[in-house]
Amino acid sequence: MSVIEISCLEVWREVSNYLEKDVTPELRQRMEAHFKVCNHCYAIMEGTRNTVKLVADGVEFELPSDFSGRLQERLKKSGLAR
Repeated sequence: MSVIEISCLEVWREVSNYLEKDVTPELRQRMEAHFKVCNHCYAIMEGTRNTVKLVADGVEFELPSDFSGRLQERLKKSGLAR
């Protein structure tokens, strides 16, 4: 049986559910196959996992004052934000 491909957008929508093991076995298999070939989505999944872990640990970090502005600019340039 072959795995049906999944788009990056679908992965992004489901990444939290994937990490919480709240996806169907079929979707989990499709996402895992996608992570093997898409470094960007793999990085998003790992970043989300790390963020959840840090929040759960109650760890706080002081971000540089210009962090938000730089993040917004990068998101705009990448087409992920307006």
